[in-house]
Amino acid sequence: MIQIDIGIDEKDRKEIAMGLSKLLADTYTLYLKTHNFHWNVTGPMFQTLHLMFETQYTELALAVDLIAERIRALGFPAPGTYAQFAKHSSIKEQEGVPEASEMIRLLVEGQESVVRTARSIFPIVEKAHDEPTADLLTQRMQIHEKTAWMLRSLIA
Repeated sequence: MIQIDIGIDEKDRKEIAMGLSKLLADTYTLYLKTHNFHWNVTGPMFQTLHLMFETQYTELALAVDLIAERIRALGFPAPGTYAQFAKHSSIKEQEGVPEASEMIRLLVEGQESVVRTARSIFPIVEKAHDEPTADLLTQRMQIHEKTAWMLRSLIA
């Protein structure tokens, strides 16, 4: 195997990759939940929520690729199975089909969970001077905080 020499030692790269694996699991689980709600939302806000959820799951689908590719750039395999995602995600799957207002509440919780997961990785990223991962985390946090705010605004 070819050695990786990007200025971050293997121990730190591994710890960052583990944190990013949790972020990937959270992001994928939120993607799946959002897509599920897009398919199954009903009620007077159907059109608004259907389109909003589509925008959100499309953005999440792109995000999982960026996160997985960063894990690979650090030299570790990215998790890619439902079992791995379930093991690492802080977001739980939704049983049944909740009412639209509950969907919104659950998605706010999911967006905020992703932010907390991303924020939890920063100490090791900063210690290792891993600016590309810090940039990725900052971008993800901005997107999820804004999305949570928009969703909260629907039920304020």
